[in-house]
Amino acid sequence: MLVLVAGHAASAAPTANVTHAQLPFWPTAEPDGVQAPEAELADGITGTVLWSREANTPVPIASITKVMTALVVINAGDLERNVTVPEGIIAYDREYGASTADLVPGEVLTTRQLLYALMLPSGCDAAYTLAEEYGPGQGAFIAKMNDTARQLGMAGTHFSDPSGLPDPTDYSTYSTASDLVKLGLRAMNLPVFREIVGQQNYHLAAGPGNREHDWRTTNRLLRDYPGAVGIKTGSTDAAGTCLLFETVRGGLPMIGVVLHSSPDSGAVAAADAAHMLNWVYDPILSVLPIGP
Repeated sequence: MLVLVAGHAASAAPTANVTHAQLPFWPTAEPDGVQAPEAELADGITGTVLWSREANTPVPIASITKVMTALVVINAGDLERNVTVPEGIIAYDREYGASTADLVPGEVLTTRQLLYALMLPSGCDAAYTLAEEYGPGQGAFIAKMNDTARQLGMAGTHFSDPSGLPDPTDYSTYSTASDLVKLGLRAMNLPVFREIVGQQNYHLAAGPGNREHDWRTTNRLLRDYPGAVGIKTGSTDAAGTCLLFETVRGGLPMIGVVLHSSPDSGAVAAADAAHMLNWVYDPILSVLPIGP
């Protein structure tokens, strides 16, 4: 099955839109109804590109940035480290009207718990806290993010903030659809990351150093699309609504991204992803005796 999908895509140029002639198994040359001006869909094992649109155009990526933040932290290790939430989250969140995990300065959580706070409710307070701890400090942590991007060959990417907020400008943090698929592939190969982003919710009971928290994912694909296993939403005025996603259906993993699907609707980004995924999966699942 995996050979079937990758084999049809093997002759396609990694950065070009795949044509009908290059994918004879597919009834149409490209997915219909995709609103995102920048997008890419790839085999979730090899990274072979199946379809793309303006995949090398750098654009703002909003909170998809947090995938890199999580990757840097997980690579550093010590996920059971106790981390104190700093006072700085208050001004940081207020300046940008940022999404938060409702953390309170002085709370003590483990790094692993903060990763759930980062990835599910898209907590910018968690991103700030992790950057302070693992930089140490914002500047040192952002340098690590950019170093990791270079190591991954993400030539069209730059980070200026651990959350993807417009600091100092709307376009200071940017990436490309192609680079984000590379990032997603790397992150999803880490079991702890994959476990976290695959959860729809996470409950943290109150403890000696922390309040009770209930965090729910912002990724509606996890609820609405069969086989969805992650990854991360994003939304700012400049980036619009974005979604980096992975699914596994019939044993076939697919990974992709849509950027600026809509000015403000996460449902449109999720619909874009579904259009892309159905374009690949429907012809296969309709003729082969495998589950959904």
